[in-house]
Amino acid sequence: MTTTTPRQPSIAFELALLLALATLWGGSYTFIKLGVATIPPITLIAARTAIAGVLLLVIMRGRGVTMPTDPATWRRFVFQACLNSVIPWTLIAWGERLIDAGLATILNSASPIFTFLFTAAITRHEAANPRKLFGVVAGMAGICLIVGGDAFRDLGSGIAAEIAIVAATICYACAAIFSRGFKGLDPMAPAAGSLIAGAAILIPLGLTVERPWTLSPSTSSMAALLALAVFSTAIAFVIYFRLIQTLGSVGTTAQAYLRVPIGVALSVVLLGERLSPTAWIGLACVVVGVAAMTIPARRIAVA
Repeated sequence: MTTTTPRQPSIAFELALLLALATLWGGSYTFIKLGVATIPPITLIAARTAIAGVLLLVIMRGRGVTMPTDPATWRRFVFQACLNSVIPWTLIAWGERLIDAGLATILNSASPIFTFLFTAAITRHEAANPRKLFGVVAGMAGICLIVGGDAFRDLGSGIAAEIAIVAATICYACAAIFSRGFKGLDPMAPAAGSLIAGAAILIPLGLTVERPWTLSPSTSSMAALLALAVFSTAIAFVIYFRLIQTLGSVGTTAQAYLRVPIGVALSVVLLGERLSPTAWIGLACVVVGVAAMTIPARRIAVA
């Protein structure tokens, strides 16, 4: 009698999902910038979480996947929502009213560093080996080469907003580590659960503080909100929770490094901008850094 072992996911497929996640979240900064032009931050993020959460529940129902009902799991959903959406998304939306989306993207790209440091110093659930440390250093070096010094020319003019973006980055790092506790659940369950929990927190807050019924949002802001909710939230969250289980927290947050080169590529294709030679070198550094943090080391058999 022979037994079959479950087929392991292809690393190439997981890296393709990592690229897709980076693209979806890389575009979110532009969507947020367009959205907050006429929609206040809390209202924008409340609508984002509510729309995306409902969409995921509908998809789950169609797939026959049920949400957990035990209070312990929902308490974890609430905590995850605070770390992964309520606090960081609101901080980023508020910050982007004062600083450029590009600078927000750059500051937010440091999440793998915090994840690596927290993992190495506190949880130690993943090996903090020299290869991953090299990946962190290479990735950040690539980001600096791509954006160049001009991107930081106005650094300090919106110091409060910059601190808010960094605080959001730290929240993302903590969320990536905490979300390991959802292993075993369908990836849509923690995604939908945390979004619904986040909406339950943000909607009353937005109604009280920003009185959204008095607003007159523009068409571009409404379109950006829908794109943000459907693509950069609902679809991205499903991919995110899957990658946490397959690539780990440090590997998954490595997608933060890809946001900037993807944004640069879009500007070249759509806006006709040119890349400097150092930017191409930086892009290579980013690819090497991501690979170092995500591709598992080969085990050497000992006779």
